[in-house]
Amino acid sequence: MPMEFDENNIEKVARCMKALAHPLRLKVLVALNDKERSVQDLVEAVGTTQSNVSQHLTIMRDKNILSSRREANQVFYRVGDCKVLELVALTKSIFCTP
Repeated sequence: MPMEFDENNIEKVARCMKALAHPLRLKVLVALNDKERSVQDLVEAVGTTQSNVSQHLTIMRDKNILSSRREANQVFYRVGDCKVLELVALTKSIFCTP
């Protein structure tokens, strides 16, 4: 039985997967998991520069993968869609298990 998708869903999935198709973005998602973390926490967790992390956070926020909030001079991020967490977990179980 073939699976059917409407054109809007195909576009949405393609945009999401394209946004996730970068090693650093996947590292950020794994670091976030279901928690909220500051940009500085994420910089330390993924081991790259603040400007590099911020660039990738912006891409994922613009694609509605992440949500953010500002508190004084800090910005906090979290995964905005639990389906993304499920996708990351599934990907991890398929590709990262012996």
